[in-house]
Amino acid sequence: MSKIERFFNMQRIANQDRRVEALLDNIGKVIKGKAGIIELVVTALLAPGHVLIEDVPGVGKTKLATALAVSCGGTFGRIQMTPDIMPSDVTGFSFLRPGSYDMEFRRGAVFCNFLLADEINRASPKSQSALLESMEEHSVTIDEKTYRLPEPFMVLATQNPVETFGTFPLPEAQMDRFLFRLHIGYPDKEDELSILQRESEISVETLGSVVSLNDILFLRECARNVYISASLERYILEIVHGTREAEEIRLGVSPRGSIALHKAAKAYAFLKGRDFVLPDDIKYLCPYSFAHRISLSAKGKSVWGNGFNAIEKIVSRIEVPV
Repeated sequence: MSKIERFFNMQRIANQDRRVEALLDNIGKVIKGKAGIIELVVTALLAPGHVLIEDVPGVGKTKLATALAVSCGGTFGRIQMTPDIMPSDVTGFSFLRPGSYDMEFRRGAVFCNFLLADEINRASPKSQSALLESMEEHSVTIDEKTYRLPEPFMVLATQNPVETFGTFPLPEAQMDRFLFRLHIGYPDKEDELSILQRESEISVETLGSVVSLNDILFLRECARNVYISASLERYILEIVHGTREAEEIRLGVSPRGSIALHKAAKAYAFLKGRDFVLPDDIKYLCPYSFAHRISLSAKGKSVWGNGFNAIEKIVSRIEVPV
């Protein structure tokens, strides 16, 4: 890339970064003290990818998903995942139109731009699987006919890691389709005080859209064009193969996982106003992108405790390209 091309590319990055900044600020009006989490959710939006938010009740999981949809001016769908939810509630179903012999398709909750699958692990495995095609291919197939979902399309799923009674753990195939698994956590005292004092002033209902859906599609294209060097691509593969070769890990990261981190690193660099990926981008995103894709052995659980710690340990073993 010549100096002139690089100059105009940086100008383009700067212009689009204003939209990204407006999106981050707008969501931050209702989600206090969680700038890092908001950045990761917007990174997933630009990558593009889906997000699993795993945390205790009352920390703002639903509000975060709603604020994202409102800020982008997109359609928002929510489905409360309970044991009696049917796959047709998620994808839709065909029925015989009264008074005729024609079949009519009634759309399910998945036909929207932003879908909140609340407490996804409370749905039966059959209903959980109804999301697989839509998350991977942005379409649903009913009665041998395929229906495309609106673009952009993003799933934000939540689950409570503490309460396990009446839940169905997500299988590896489902977990592998989430770009990130995030934990919001409790706010600190000052942020919680601000929430208490301004609780009646700012809510999701008062937010307006700051970007359009076409803006999101354009920003995704910009993020896709961010440069990542061959040495950093090899760095990603070294980490991936490290998860497959470690004796503490029973199931390593899949090729879908390496592709996901590759896209996420470019989106995160773009969010930070750069047209190139740094090694630090990859190191920072690795635990969020890989921890839920691995399965620890008994030894791994005793040594590392959880997947997040395991990925951080493996990353620390890999030589960082200069």
